[in-house]
Amino acid sequence: MQRSRYHSLSRVASPRQYAYNSGVRLATVLLLANAIVMSAATTLKKSDFGKTREGTPVALYTLTNKNGVEARITNYGGIVVSLKTPDRSGKLADIVLGFDSVEGYQANPGPFFGALIGRYANRIGHARFSLNGVEYKLDKNDGDNTLHGGARGFDKRVWTARELTDGGLELTYLSKDGEEGFPGNLTATVVYRLTDANELRIDYSATTDKATVVNLTNHSYFNLKGAGSGDILGHEVMLNADRFTPVDAGLIPTGELRAVAGTPFDFRQPMTVGSRIEQSDEQLKLGHGYDHNWVLNRNGDGLSRAALVIEPASGRTLEVLTTQPGLQFYTANFLDGTIKGKGGLAYGRRSALCLETQHFPDSPNKPTFPTVVLKPGEKYQSTTVFRFGKSSAVLRTVQ
Repeated sequence: MQRSRYHSLSRVASPRQYAYNSGVRLATVLLLANAIVMSAATTLKKSDFGKTREGTPVALYTLTNKNGVEARITNYGGIVVSLKTPDRSGKLADIVLGFDSVEGYQANPGPFFGALIGRYANRIGHARFSLNGVEYKLDKNDGDNTLHGGARGFDKRVWTARELTDGGLELTYLSKDGEEGFPGNLTATVVYRLTDANELRIDYSATTDKATVVNLTNHSYFNLKGAGSGDILGHEVMLNADRFTPVDAGLIPTGELRAVAGTPFDFRQPMTVGSRIEQSDEQLKLGHGYDHNWVLNRNGDGLSRAALVIEPASGRTLEVLTTQPGLQFYTANFLDGTIKGKGGLAYGRRSALCLETQHFPDSPNKPTFPTVVLKPGEKYQSTTVFRFGKSSAVLRTVQ
């Protein structure tokens, strides 16, 4: 992908950014000795996950590392169905929301639990954009807008799965020209790997035969206390971002890159989710809480820290690294307890948080945002790493 606009967002580290980087440097050393390295100890097992309404068989793939950390992923929507990580005493718990079978995901598609999102993650305003002088009209599935690729985005497709020799899982999907209104035959490939450093690494790539737009992400809902274990208002969150993109009433960015300083959107130091979420702030009211894109502080194109989450009671931590320029922080404002997930547990309001690494919402209509255009002969590539640890190592560095 073209990077010219992306580089325009890079900045010299501010004092607060330096505090963030210093604050997690020791945590990185303590939590990881061999970052982004797969091990032969990682195992992958395939099992049945039911059939879609159309009768297509769906599989469930279980990745387990040498520490017993386990990720279960289905080729229906590339969904992360469960993710078991240890607390400070070593007890494993499933920390993502989801369902026990493919039927649950088809019956409750709206939350996008754990899914791969495409062709365009997040919103496109007025469900249209122009490219090379041609206007493309998309499916309206979020009021007047397109959300997460339309009514039948990548999250509702059966992907072709291939088990890799290193224990990774490769998923491939061909999105045909005109699907949900998007131009070009787009071949998307996503590889999930679970490392022995307790990381879930996701590598995204895509090619096209016609100029198009692409923005891929994973939409996992995390509760580090354990899925279905109450709300996440006590989770401590740090976001490596000096700016965010404010939105209008339709949750479409206005185009402004607004400083977080002095606002409830300043997470450059650890703050509990609930400490400011109910403040009388126009942007919080529009999102019914946090449902916004943060402009990540970056230098270069490689992996960079985007977020750190600490759950004090269990001691579980989650660090997010990405090559993407943005991150959507969403606090499950629209869950209301009516959806019952794995084990029959009800998922209430703010019972999880999402950290969706991405390009900015509505970028196809915002020429000042980093470009999302993919042309024939180019290759879209991005990587996100979810790194799991324990607060005994991290808390000393962020207090």
